[in-house]
Amino acid sequence: MALDSKIPEGPLADKWTNHKNKINLVNPANKRNIDVIVVGTGLAGGSAAATLAELGYNVKAFCFQDSPRRAHSIAAQGGINAAKNYQGDGDSTYRLFYDTVKGGDYRSREANVYRLAEVSTNIIDQCVAQGVPFAREYGGLLDNRSFGGVLVSRTFYAAGQTGQQLLLGAYSAMNRQIGRGKIKMYNRHEMLDVVIVDGKARGIIARDLVSGKIERHSAHAVVLGTGGYGNVFYLSTNAMGSNVTAAWKAHKRGAFFANPCYTQIHPTCIPVSGDHQSKLTLMSESLRNDGRIWVPKNMEDAEAIRAGKLKPTKIAEEDRDYYLERRYPAFGNLVPRDVASRAAKERCDAGYGVNATGEAVYLDFADAFMRYGREQALVKGLDVNDDVLVKKLGQEVVRTKYGNLFQMYEKIVDENPYETPMMIYPAVHYTMGGVWVDYNLMTTIPGCYAIGEANFSDHGANRLGASALMQGLADGYFVLPYTIGDYLADDIRTGPIPTDTKEFDEAEKSVRDNIDHLINNKGKHPVDYFHKRLGKIMWNKCGMSRNAEDLKSAIDEIAELRAEFWKDVMIPGSADEYNEELAKAGRVADFLELGELFAKDALQREESAGGHFREEYQTPEGEAKRRKEFQYVSAWEYKGEPKDAVLHKEELVYENIEVKERSYK
Repeated sequence: MALDSKIPEGPLADKWTNHKNKINLVNPANKRNIDVIVVGTGLAGGSAAATLAELGYNVKAFCFQDSPRRAHSIAAQGGINAAKNYQGDGDSTYRLFYDTVKGGDYRSREANVYRLAEVSTNIIDQCVAQGVPFAREYGGLLDNRSFGGVLVSRTFYAAGQTGQQLLLGAYSAMNRQIGRGKIKMYNRHEMLDVVIVDGKARGIIARDLVSGKIERHSAHAVVLGTGGYGNVFYLSTNAMGSNVTAAWKAHKRGAFFANPCYTQIHPTCIPVSGDHQSKLTLMSESLRNDGRIWVPKNMEDAEAIRAGKLKPTKIAEEDRDYYLERRYPAFGNLVPRDVASRAAKERCDAGYGVNATGEAVYLDFADAFMRYGREQALVKGLDVNDDVLVKKLGQEVVRTKYGNLFQMYEKIVDENPYETPMMIYPAVHYTMGGVWVDYNLMTTIPGCYAIGEANFSDHGANRLGASALMQGLADGYFVLPYTIGDYLADDIRTGPIPTDTKEFDEAEKSVRDNIDHLINNKGKHPVDYFHKRLGKIMWNKCGMSRNAEDLKSAIDEIAELRAEFWKDVMIPGSADEYNEELAKAGRVADFLELGELFAKDALQREESAGGHFREEYQTPEGEAKRRKEFQYVSAWEYKGEPKDAVLHKEELVYENIEVKERSYK
């Protein structure tokens, strides 16, 4: 089959407006006769469910958490981008579009990204109207700060808990519709399959995680807003429950997967401390606004720090290597995430890491304390030469901006970041790959949509900071509610979708057989035993540094591990009760399949992109080849019609090309 991205004709700036003017609509009287299932109630799913219900559709919303308020979107700390140009520093819709595409190594779909930039300003107005407590300047206007990869301040924020506050806004909008009876909420339910009837997505099979009951739910369309799959690496900044199951089940039913190997490596995470850890903790990228990243210049100093014989505060300024400021003076510490991550790994691999494992660099706020402190001293008429007073005043300013992040760091690391520089290191965070969608956000299964992090379209090989919340809310509030009508307009006379059909029978039987196998397996090892092993394969061979030999061996190792999992996994308890180990086993089974596709994708991409670099390119000849490729891509400069980057073999699905084979069988 050939993929049709359905990108509208005409100039980029006019595509979305023209598209909205021409697509089919469902009138209000007919919307009440149409059912829509929304799986996932984070920012993308929650905003979509609330908006679709507000429009008049009957919505069934599903989440595996005990409440939509527990969605992983709450973990987003730093902010949300929007091209409002409140700072008057040159921002614009085009600038946000350009930064996003450039930050993604020119591997995003340009038409989708321009639309994202275009609707970004509406998001802020929507959320302010909902009561989201964005930070404000002295005069009462909304404040902005900078994030990596850009030269303007466009990030709106609510202290260090922006995601939580935005989710509360979407959750409130959902609750209003639940109260009106337009949303039927299914908490503690997990989607385990999508049901295809006459080639269209017409429902899902879900498991009640409390009772273990298998349920059938039908609808005229299914929307997946289920987030990313970073937990395929086991250690990531994702919530422990974050998984790929819903997206993967759709993939196995015919929805193509795009760019699975593009993984966000976030540069500001608390470093790994040992094998006892089950997840990693993200420190917001916003900290790079004021924190300076460095390692010792001298190897002996780095060795002394690792041995516990030297404190970082004792290293003189001239003996510190502020390597990002040295290498990238225009952006300094605010380079894109992939650049900062690769640079930190390079310094640590060279032996300059500063924790016991040698895998950490410093994020230091000493200069910010003094800079802010002097400003406050001048404002208050105090002695600017009193360093103790100045430092204290500056710390109060930083505490106001980032206090909860500093508190979180101290609780986890047991070091006071106001007195000792933070330690950070790159870790798996966001996944740019996901289910392939067209311009309307529909997958290759008619009637099945993917929004937010679950789809692939907007971020290319690397997502800029503060763009995850932007995409999730753009898709849910302002894109899907328009585009889904174009499909549902043909269903106004269809009537309710029955669940007593052979398609639902077959899908439920498949789910039950899978659960029965797991629960009756009587193996020797718990689920985490296999998940940890998968994570080590993924990080060591499919992580930041990749080469063909390791990727080939990873494919074989994952296949062997998957076979061992199905033979030897041990699930205690029964299927007809609350059984978190059973739920976890199903998710890890899907990770084991995704992991193989991930490695195959990475092997086919004979390029360095985003946070990943192929070791074959780390030679003068390889780097010259890579630079030539990037010159070719960046020469487009988006004049006239956009072109999508295809710097890999055609077996990997992209835009309007013939699909030769599905990568995973």
